[in-house]
Amino acid sequence: MSDLLEYPIPSDRAIEPPPEWAELRQQCPVARVRLASGGEATLLTRYDDVRAMLTDGRFGRVIPAGGTGVGSQDDGGTFSNDPTGVMADEEQHQAWRRLVNATFTAKRVQAMAPGITAKAEQLVDDMLAGGTSADLVPSVAFPLPVWAICELLGVPEDERERFPYWSDTALSTTRYTQDEISAARQEFGAYMAGLVEAKRTDPGEDLISELIALVDRNDPRLTAQTVIGTSMALLVAGHETTASHIAKMMALFLGDRARWEQLVADPSLVRTAVEESLRFDPNAGFGMVRWVDEDVEVAGETVPAGTTVVCSLAAANRDEGAFEGADEMDLGRRPNPHLSFGAGSYSCLGQSLARTELQIVLAALVRRVPTLELAVPLESVPRKEGLLVAGFDELPVKWGE
Repeated sequence: MSDLLEYPIPSDRAIEPPPEWAELRQQCPVARVRLASGGEATLLTRYDDVRAMLTDGRFGRVIPAGGTGVGSQDDGGTFSNDPTGVMADEEQHQAWRRLVNATFTAKRVQAMAPGITAKAEQLVDDMLAGGTSADLVPSVAFPLPVWAICELLGVPEDERERFPYWSDTALSTTRYTQDEISAARQEFGAYMAGLVEAKRTDPGEDLISELIALVDRNDPRLTAQTVIGTSMALLVAGHETTASHIAKMMALFLGDRARWEQLVADPSLVRTAVEESLRFDPNAGFGMVRWVDEDVEVAGETVPAGTTVVCSLAAANRDEGAFEGADEMDLGRRPNPHLSFGAGSYSCLGQSLARTELQIVLAALVRRVPTLELAVPLESVPRKEGLLVAGFDELPVKWGE
């Protein structure tokens, strides 16, 4: 493992991890890698090291000017971009999280569950009405999370068609040019600014309206730009990652027929099966980035100040030291303390909504389409390329009469 690895590390198989993960965990858990931006970073792959880095309050996710970026953008990469304006300062970041948590509550997600269920059932109805085969991505995996996050934020239904493009450009590493990324970012920001102003004038019962009210009432540091940036971040993260995981989750279950048959035979496994699909996902994206601004010891090695650290959540989730039988799917695994939503003060705000959507859609497909299977060999299904969020561009499936 002495050579400088290119990161992200590709895998030859769609739902199998690259062999380098195991080698790195065993032989070089603190590794130097070269990023798509051309810069270098330190990669962590062991569960304990990744979790320790993510929960260490000394280190944030914003890379300062002159630091090593992680994307193709000239401004230092996607992870150095802070649309909310509150990531660099820990105190302000925690104030922002308290604000968002006050609106993006478990109660709100629970209240959305019947609507998400109805939408999932409608999408499955439409898919089944089309015959005995379909592409699961445009039929179910993509439209359900888009509908859910737009309903949450209060985005009018007839204004949602541009979000896929804006989202892809925001998550681009090599798929789009810098000019395309910059133009899309300006368009997206202008749209959200207009939507926020409209909600300020005519508030509804949505999250954006409540955010505006809380910002105006409680904390002058959290401005209208904070609401705009937060809304942009939630829209991108709230549909793209969940849509990608629905397709990957179904590929994992349908790619091994015994897994799907186990779910059909025992639907009570849906909740734990969703968690195991999150842990087992070998294409969970880039990972989480931390900027180390002081020397820190990791796995017996000193990571010097001024280092960009990439925490591979997917590699950590396959660590035998943390999960017995880590390279085998156990649909009833309990406990399952995977790191797919991160850990610490920057963990995923939308994980409750994502879990709800994943459980609802899996339960619907298990119940409604027990004969569901892949229509083509999994190896031939095109994967997403050039984006920070990995997955499949399509997932052809079929089912019996």
